[in-house]
Amino acid sequence: MTVHIDPITLEIIQNGLVSLTEEMTLTVLRTSYSLTLREAQDFSMGVCDHLGQFVAQTGAPIHLGSFPRAMKSLVARHGDTTCPGDVFIFNDPYGSEGMHLPDVFIVKPVFIEERGVGYAVAMGHQADMGGIAPGSMAVYATEIYQEGLRIPMLKLYEAGEPNQTLIQMIEKNVRVPVLVIGDLNSQVAACKLCEKGLIKLIQRYGGVDVFAAYVKELHDYAERMMRAEITAFPNGTYEFEDFIDGMREDQDAIRFKVSV
Repeated sequence: MTVHIDPITLEIIQNGLVSLTEEMTLTVLRTSYSLTLREAQDFSMGVCDHLGQFVAQTGAPIHLGSFPRAMKSLVARHGDTTCPGDVFIFNDPYGSEGMHLPDVFIVKPVFIEERGVGYAVAMGHQADMGGIAPGSMAVYATEIYQEGLRIPMLKLYEAGEPNQTLIQMIEKNVRVPVLVIGDLNSQVAACKLCEKGLIKLIQRYGGVDVFAAYVKELHDYAERMMRAEITAFPNGTYEFEDFIDGMREDQDAIRFKVSV
């Protein structure tokens, strides 16, 4: 199927996708329980296509850099086994490509007539995930088991039904369960809002196949723009050096240097 890409429609779709992430942000601000999300706004939102590739995102750049690998891993493992109503949760930095344990992903696959068309993604920094220190950010931890609860890619909801066993397990392993479960529910609500908006956007502008063609054009356009920026750099070697403080009195600064 050949789709003629209309530049005006392309711009409308692009802004519609960005608007979805902004509406997700407002949902979390209005419904979250902890100050971490409601006041510090330590969360990020995104919309993906059916392959798990991002087409719009808002939030902290340090979060957004982890999104592509996390979604690639999710699609590879569960892309063929999801169904309408499923919601995934995970935070494991190793097995699930997460960040640190307080940053918990909530991902909702989006379907139109049983066909997967995209994903709504909400990541939020939880007030506590257990471990040896309140807040689950102990600088003196020597292994990840001291940092808190590790959640692999599991279904928080399956076919629309909440996984009460998993929810109870999380509640019993965090210090402030009301805040944590409240914030997770807020992230789920944001993803559900995105699901409705994405379905409406796809149906309004030509259906699944037409929308997929426009999304591909958005990716191609982003690649062209990035290549143009890189091409504009004068030839040469670019270097940067920085450091982070050691975690104990007897430790030197940890230096890192990057050359491109």
